[in-house]
Amino acid sequence: MTIFMHEMKQNAKPLAVWCAIVGGMIFLCMILFPEMLGQMDSVNDLFSEMGDFTAAFGMDRISFAEPMGFYGIECGNVLGIGGALFAAYLGVRFLSKEEGWHTAEFLLTHPVSRARVVAEKLAALLVHLVLFNAVCICLSLLSFTVIGEEPSAREFALFHLAQFCLQLEIGCICFGASALARRGNVGAGLGLAALLYFLNLIGNISEAAEFLHYITPFHYAEAADILGDRALNVPLLLLGLGYAAAGACLAFARYTKKDIAA
Repeated sequence: MTIFMHEMKQNAKPLAVWCAIVGGMIFLCMILFPEMLGQMDSVNDLFSEMGDFTAAFGMDRISFAEPMGFYGIECGNVLGIGGALFAAYLGVRFLSKEEGWHTAEFLLTHPVSRARVVAEKLAALLVHLVLFNAVCICLSLLSFTVIGEEPSAREFALFHLAQFCLQLEIGCICFGASALARRGNVGAGLGLAALLYFLNLIGNISEAAEFLHYITPFHYAEAADILGDRALNVPLLLLGLGYAAAGACLAFARYTKKDIAA
């Protein structure tokens, strides 16, 4: 587990920074809820008249005036975008950095197989995402306590499960892509996460573009659907996990046979 522990130590600071930023923003958003509660009726009326914009963000299905509705829309977007960017950042760096930083020749001279290298780095990616979500969940629950509200346990759990699956999918896809690259291109990974987010908005707005929901993980992690239906879109979530598995398999298949540049 030497490689796993090395990755955990090396990425401890980025993990702490992303947890502080995303978790802190979620906490700050929620503690503003009581201050905004008196204006919620006018806010709901305003958004209900914004047509496609309202549908794009699911604001026609849940209410700002309810704690879970506010959490799903405001904090859900923070966690969705922030978590996706963090997962992409990790996934795109873990394998490609060995060539980019010219450390591959040192790593691969040790008595360790390439498959083990991939497996331990993938395990480190998974643990980073688990820790990131654990911190965000704790700060979310703390924010509800501070404002004197209690989240609906089922909807809260389903929402965060979907967010974790979203991050896992994007992280594994970027992890697989990093096995193809010779140097880590963090910008490409972050760009992919952003693209998938906007593809979901387009799919929400246009019926002709609803097929995009089968491509982007942001649709099955959408708070409006989860909170409204009190359930997950299991077929789309399983499809997303299939994409994640494909990304992980690509990493193993490519990295074990790759001509590593010194």
